[in-house]
Formats: sequence, C-alpha cells, structure tokens
Amino acid sequence: MSTPHHPVAIVGAGLGGLTLARVLRVHGVEATVFDLDVSATARTQGGMLDIHDDSGQPALRAAGLYDAFLAHVHPGGQATRVLDKEARVLLDVPDDGAGGRPEIDRGDLRRLLTGSLPQGAIRWGAKVTGARPLGDGRHEVTLEDGGSFTTDLLVGADGAWSRVRSLVSDARPAYTGVSFVEADLPDADVRHPVSAEVVGGGMLFALGAGRGFLAHRESDGSLHVYTALEAPEEWLDGIDFTDAEAAKRAVLDHFGDWDKSLRALVADAEGPLVPRRIHALPVGHRWDRTPGVTLLGDAAHLMSPFAGEGANLALIDGADLGLALVAHPGDTEAAVAAYEEKMFPRAERSAADSAAGGALLFRADAPQGLVDMFTATGPEVSGAAPSA
Repeated sequence: MSTPHHPVAIVGAGLGGLTLARVLRVHGVEATVFDLDVSATARTQGGMLDIHDDSGQPALRAAGLYDAFLAHVHPGGQATRVLDKEARVLLDVPDDGAGGRPEIDRGDLRRLLTGSLPQGAIRWGAKVTGARPLGDGRHEVTLEDGGSFTTDLLVGADGAWSRVRSLVSDARPAYTGVSFVEADLPDADVRHPVSAEVVGGGMLFALGAGRGFLAHRESDGSLHVYTALEAPEEWLDGIDFTDAEAAKRAVLDHFGDWDKSLRALVADAEGPLVPRRIHALPVGHRWDRTPGVTLLGDAAHLMSPFAGEGANLALIDGADLGLALVAHPGDTEAAVAAYEEKMFPRAERSAADSAAGGALLFRADAPQGLVDMFTATGPEVSGAAPSA
C-alpha cells in the first residue's frame, strides 16, 4: 500500500490547530488534523477564556465564526474582584458589557471550531510518535498505530510537550516555580452560596505573598478554582490526589491564616482536585526557518497563564498562518516565513508579560501590585487573568 499524502498536516486539535484548518477551509484549501484523543469529547476542555479584541476575536472573524462566538459569550464574565487574604475587597469592577474581552467556555469555543470542519478533516485517535525530513520540505510522520503519512507542510499545534518541536528546536519547557491545584464547585449559587458571593460574577483574585486563589464563574453556574503556590517542583508529588479530603488538607495547610470564606473554595470543592505544574518555554523562543515545518500555540511559545494570552495566541497564530498560506499560493516557504516573522515578536511580548504578571501576582505585598495595575490601566487591559 502506498503511504498517504496530506499537503497540509496539522498535529493537534486544540484551538490553534483547528483555527488554522478552518481558515484554510474558508479559502478552499484542504488540511488534515491529527489528534491523539479518540474523540472530540474524550477530555474536558477547561474553564472560561477571555477572547481579546486584538487577537482572538480577529482570528474568529478570519474563520467566519465571530457571530457564532458572540452567541456563546457569558454575560457578566468580565467582572473582576481583588481580595486580600482576609477576604477584604480591594477592587470590584462589574461587567458593564463594554469590555473588549468577552468570556466563553473553552468547550463551547472548541465545539464551534470542530463543528465548522467537514467530516474526516480531523483524524481522532491518531497519536503522532515521530517525524523525519524527506528533503524539499517534505516530511514523513509516524503514528502510534503503526501507520504513517507524508506531508508538504507539517504544523506542530500539539501543545506544551510537542512531538513536532524537536524538528526545529531543542528547547523544552521548564518549571516556573508555581504550581496549581484546580477544583470545582458546581451549581454554586445553590450549593455553595458563600463561595459564589466571594467569587462574584466573573474573575476573582485573592492573593498573598507567594500564593493565592484564582477563580472564575463558568457559564453553567459552577466555580472553577485555581489554588496557586510558589513551591518546589516536587511539592505536588507529596500529595495523594486519589484521596480528595487528604489532598484538600495538604493544600490548605499553606493557607492556615487565610479567611474561612477563601479556604472554602478548596474545602467545599466537589470531585477530585487536579494538580498542575506551570511550565514555560524561554521568553523569546524562536528557531531558524526550517523547510516544511512550523509551530503554533503552546508548541511554539508555551508561557505561564498570568497574562491570559495562551488561547488568544493560539487562535491568532492559526489564523495568521492560514491567511499567509492563502496569500502565497504555491510558495509554502514564503508563507511560513511571513507567519513566523509576525508570530515571534508577538509571542515574545506576551511571554514577557506573562512572566511579569506571575511575579506581580505573588510578590511580597500582594495583592497591592495587582490593585495598583488595575487602578492605572483597568482590568480590561491588565493582562493578569489566568488562561484556563
């Protein structure tokens, strides 16, 4: 049997890879997406995303999905509250509907994108295990099931631990010094009214030196909580997350002098707690132009979530690459070079902002730094919210 050939092969059915495939489809260019998950619903998709008017929204316009996106926006989701560890409210900004960063559930956004592609455009259960150059920009890609295919353009949209990245760079994500423990409180207004009141209608920052609770209200009325702690990389290894109550105690040991209403964001959580170490690629990560391959999203510029840029960059990366390919028909190298010329400096700025945001959130006088920044710039442009 001959090896299948795909002119454009996208590894990873996250927001960036799907946006690229959709923009190409809008312009009559076929692309195939390969994803290791067995289906679009194999994993939960995280919490709320604020879609920025200078990146994510233009990407959705290019994909022809902007109006559909607006139909799924979470009213009130741009509200922002900042508390100290005694639960004193230092800043409370309502969502007046005039902001440029409307919130949408990540799952809703991904469903918009997957639903915009024809049957067969996404190959589910296709885990990429490696790739090798064949010359003239072509690559052969191998799959876990023993299959393989060739492609003229291989796009790594496969996230933090990208398999494709090694074709262009030897960089690997490094631990940032911050770990998250995620928790959920469903039907918060009825089942967890104290926590619902603390979080408010949108995003909560409750901060102290080296730690804090970051939380947001989701479109289904639940609360998603990120407990953040500056800690050694091995800290999470010492917690038994199969025992939810023991895990809660271990996490809350670091918040013993915090207000009871804030501790309840973890103490009253339902279901398992989920650990997550925060990793990042070096700020300014880039590579020399490599024929027939490029990266987008976290594969290209993984950063901490403290500027809320991750999903937005993935969206605009996918749109920009798709539009560049359309603008340079028959000249893939010129298209990819044009895309990378835009992507590299944009990603470097956002990665620097993300690193600075993390330092600001958890500095010794927290949350004063965040309050000062919001007071000076407003929550709308602060870039301090975590990306779900």
